[in-house]
Amino acid sequence: MSVTSAATAASSVADATRAVVQEFIAARLAGDTERLVALFADEVDWVLAENPAAPWIRPRSTAAECAAQFTELMEYTVPENARASVDTFLVDGTDAVLMGHLSGTVRATGKVFEGPFALHLTVENGRITRHRLYEDSLSIAQACAL
Repeated sequence: MSVTSAATAASSVADATRAVVQEFIAARLAGDTERLVALFADEVDWVLAENPAAPWIRPRSTAAECAAQFTELMEYTVPENARASVDTFLVDGTDAVLMGHLSGTVRATGKVFEGPFALHLTVENGRITRHRLYEDSLSIAQACAL
């Protein structure tokens, strides 16, 4: 394969990854769990540090479980107070990294959580196979405490 062909192939993979991640963001914003299920692979390498204070933050491994995280988040937080901004969107082949800031209010306590986040997604064959979210778990735990 020539250098030009390799660069074109790499660009094509990155473009496909970017498109799936953009679709993922749109589905999350719309609360479209059916679309989220379709975007996640049947088995997902989901890593999000378990947070016993926050019931929506737990291990997941199937497409349905991953998509349900959005619904659970909306049950335990005040949807109209949820905010997220993406400052950085990097794509390298099958990997994408989003970095930004998020905030929300826990419904049961009325307390606010906020902080930076980084989300690493891997897209293979048009579906998300890896989801790794790094966030300020202390702020979330404190917001959940009565």
